[in-house]
Amino acid sequence: MNIKKSVFTLFLFALAITFTFAQEKASPAMTAEGTAGGAKITINYSSPAVKGRTIWGDLVPLGQVWRAGANEATTFTTDKDILVEGQKLPAGTYSFFIIPNEGSSTLIFNKVAKQWGAFNYDSKEDQLRVNVPSQQTSTMEERLVYRVNSGGFEVAWEYGKAAAKIASAN
Repeated sequence: MNIKKSVFTLFLFALAITFTFAQEKASPAMTAEGTAGGAKITINYSSPAVKGRTIWGDLVPLGQVWRAGANEATTFTTDKDILVEGQKLPAGTYSFFIIPNEGSSTLIFNKVAKQWGAFNYDSKEDQLRVNVPSQQTSTMEERLVYRVNSGGFEVAWEYGKAAAKIASAN
């Protein structure tokens, strides 16, 4: 009788583990890659979902540093020196933060690439800050998404969107 109980318990345990791993992660790891300004750009981020929440001004407060994703800070890598909105960003990997506001947002490239969220963010470690227009769109993005294109990159979530121009530094 004990063997049957043990086998049944083991079966339930294995079933629970299988079901747990089969579920989608709340904020899956994503990568956006492309070429802009003659450089290979890679953005690694965790992509949270809206899930019926109000994002801008509620879940993500306006006027405060946000990790630009979920979990670990988003990272931005360029294999060559580039100009972001006309300002030089040397080749390297940076943590990437945003200070969202109505009408414009500040994009931050921080020299401390490995950070958990924005909890230990230090503005003294910023390599570059640029202000870009931000806007409301009519298209709902359920999941946070980054896109790299030949002219730069954009970030969109819920009904908000911001984009930065990238050009060659040479």
